[in-house]
Amino acid sequence: MRLFLYAAIIFICGMKIQAAEKPNVLFLFTDDQRPDCVGALGHPVLQTPHLDSLVKRGFTLTNNYCLGANSGAVCLPSRNMLLSGRAYFRFKGMAEPTKPHLPGSFKKAGYETYHHGKIGNTARLIHKEFDHSKYLQPNDDAERRNGEPGKQVVDDAIGFLKQRTSDKPFLMYLAFGNPHDPRVAAEKYLKMYDRSKIPLPKNYMPYHPFNNGELFVRDERLAPWPRTEDEVRKQLHEYFAVITAMDGHIGRLLAHLEETGAMKNTIVVFSSDHGLAMGSHGLFGKQSIYEHSMKAPLIVAGPGVPHGKSDAMTYLLDIFPTLCDLSGVEMPENIDGKSFAPVIRGKATTHRDRIFLSYQGVQRSIRIGNWKCIRYPQINKTQLFDLATDPDELHDLAGEAKHADRITMMLTTLKEEQKHYGDMQPLEVAKPKDGTVTLETFKKAPKTTPKKKKN
Repeated sequence: MRLFLYAAIIFICGMKIQAAEKPNVLFLFTDDQRPDCVGALGHPVLQTPHLDSLVKRGFTLTNNYCLGANSGAVCLPSRNMLLSGRAYFRFKGMAEPTKPHLPGSFKKAGYETYHHGKIGNTARLIHKEFDHSKYLQPNDDAERRNGEPGKQVVDDAIGFLKQRTSDKPFLMYLAFGNPHDPRVAAEKYLKMYDRSKIPLPKNYMPYHPFNNGELFVRDERLAPWPRTEDEVRKQLHEYFAVITAMDGHIGRLLAHLEETGAMKNTIVVFSSDHGLAMGSHGLFGKQSIYEHSMKAPLIVAGPGVPHGKSDAMTYLLDIFPTLCDLSGVEMPENIDGKSFAPVIRGKATTHRDRIFLSYQGVQRSIRIGNWKCIRYPQINKTQLFDLATDPDELHDLAGEAKHADRITMMLTTLKEEQKHYGDMQPLEVAKPKDGTVTLETFKKAPKTTPKKKKN
């Protein structure tokens, strides 16, 4: 009997040691943050010193995509794909908690799990699976009233870390509500930028040159047409100030982990649900599959993660299995996500050989290497871009005869990806709509700007 008890004690102690060796995970996830909106990733004026510190010691993936959306609120499918590792074609509305998901995998591995973030357009069914889950309430959002976006989430996160008594490692998923509009930043953050010196996006346009199927969605009605340089700079000024404010509060959380010694055993991930046009291509929203709207920044730092950068192509839904891989947690089966940890570890230079993107029934695209083909099935229009020489997607090569075979090949591959993910959208319609637009088209658009959401 004594021998049995002795063996049991050794086994239990071994389990505790093993649990203690597992890294903590801090997942910082923002809302509507463009892929180029981190200072250390090359933005000429944006100030994000704390995110920059992650870039300087961590690993950056520069071709990270949201797969797409079946809703104008792109953040809803994005978050459900993120936490489930599955493409949005696999579920209706929200991802089911009965199938693999991020908090479930980490809880099973002995983690204490924590979530705090925006309440609207989220993966609420999976949020219920966290040990601790709370929301920013739209009617009680001190962050926006006080011009301190990120403060409430970080205050509560630090409070949780100070009070927790568990010896389990933690998984903390913080889904900030910014820099989504309405963008309210305290004057001190606004004063950090000279609006007149804020550069316009390289692909700034007064209006989108053809009907992409979603020209008058809510986000596009947050500014009048034509998009003037002054209006774009005004909105970018507010956008940058909010990002800088949020960065400061993220810095407080990182400092707390440093001060308590937890940082040395914490994997930190930073990303966003998708990008945002903010004047690019004459658009303001995320309801397109241009690079500025479907790509999001992605930085990973922490134990076992070297400093580096990769242009390997990834999806946001790859983050879930990657975190499992990096943390020694059993990776889920039968999901669309794939771990890109081999890229981080230097054992691979590529991850996906193609990227399929979709937006409702009006836009589809395929990226193979540096070539990207976009199809607008409602108007039977095709675009082709060479992202190696034209990362801002300004020079459509689809009309050049020498690229005809390439387009045929890419559209064939696009159909293969549609079949793989269960996308039933035809790429051509018998009676296409007129895709022609002029400035008069926009002047005749509804004049009333929708009420700005608080979520």
